[in-house]
Amino acid sequence: QVIKVYSEDDTSRALEVPSDITARDVCQLLILKNHYIDDHSWTLFEQLTHTGLGRAIEDHELVMEVQSNWVTEEENKLYFRKNYAKYEFFKNPLSFFPDHMISFPSETHAAVSHSGILQMFLSSSTYPEIHGYLHAKEQGKKSWKKLYFLLRRSGLYFSTKGTSKEPRHLQFFCEFSNSDMYMSLTGKKIPGAPTNYGFYFKPNKSGGTRDLKQLCADDEQSRTCWMTAIRLLKYGMQLYQNYMQPYQDRSGCSPLNITPMRSISENSLVAMDFSGHRSRIIENPTEALSVAVEEGLAWRRRGCLRLNSHGSPIAMSNMGMSIHRSQSWFHHKISREEAQRLILQHGLVDGVFLVRDSQSNPKTFVLSLSHGLKIKHFQIVPLEDDGKLFYTLDDGHTRFTDLIQLVEFYQLNKGVLPCKLKHYCARIAL
Repeated sequence: QVIKVYSEDDTSRALEVPSDITARDVCQLLILKNHYIDDHSWTLFEQLTHTGLGRAIEDHELVMEVQSNWVTEEENKLYFRKNYAKYEFFKNPLSFFPDHMISFPSETHAAVSHSGILQMFLSSSTYPEIHGYLHAKEQGKKSWKKLYFLLRRSGLYFSTKGTSKEPRHLQFFCEFSNSDMYMSLTGKKIPGAPTNYGFYFKPNKSGGTRDLKQLCADDEQSRTCWMTAIRLLKYGMQLYQNYMQPYQDRSGCSPLNITPMRSISENSLVAMDFSGHRSRIIENPTEALSVAVEEGLAWRRRGCLRLNSHGSPIAMSNMGMSIHRSQSWFHHKISREEAQRLILQHGLVDGVFLVRDSQSNPKTFVLSLSHGLKIKHFQIVPLEDDGKLFYTLDDGHTRFTDLIQLVEFYQLNKGVLPCKLKHYCARIAL
């Protein structure tokens, strides 16, 4: 079988694969062919071109089965990209299941640890109940109704009488074994939807939107909770096995004691001082900043005149203004909406970021950052002092000679930001 996989910049690659290949195997194949670092966040996405919906294909799913559900004329696509939120709920369940949306079986003790919540989700005998209000689109109509929903092992229900959980007031909405869950890829509201936080269920063998079941949450936390719980309900222990597989592949080690061959966490970024007989780690952020700035200035002084392509000298100050363009985290002229879409696709994990040109002020830049299931935008302002150009996020209190220095500093220190910069959004090429 031949499949075609796209990347963020719409380059594509055709792969000849066996008919029983899984999404994880396709990712491993592309990682090897493109010499990428495998940090276990690479994911295969399914994009429904006609409806503008998409989903991350689970690692164990058979790619040919996914494609067999496509309608020929829709030109749907497979995308290869990062998804840092894929298994984040195993690492940090606290932020995924807020107390007001979850309740436990009556025989369970009132206080349940958050690791205990996951064990209950994965157990075959018990299951926590997720509940709360959602907006549901009425079948065949344009109107939406706000209803009280409950997620149980047998499926998703809504109450016909307020928040009543009595069986006579509960009406079945859908189950998940024969349908897949999607969300809007545009980052915008679906026309007519009451909020931006929609998610949708599409029967496997159905084409178009006729049989699409549409729901909207009031905020990102609520949507994330519903979608995570439904994934756990549908796949159960298979999700945990997917999460553990990379670690088990390394001689059965657990994720608690594994040391990656190349770290991709913020711990891999350490300020060092090599000026003495022995190198040392610089612990003080203020000292780290001053050393970084001094190194940057020294580097520019050493090569204050470089030759351009025609053999003529060029001032390094001009280079400093554009040196960031070659960086994977820099996205030239993309809009705020496009930045939000990219971050959403990479997963709303704290520290996912990109830097872009400001649309409102051509001379400034914007740092777009995910934190607390929200995307925040911080303006990077250029300052001129004594004939030298600097960049700052905090009105000049902390200054950097170029954007690379700025990003590297905030990868080490959160400073005025709500969290450190951890994972950048990159437009990879295949």
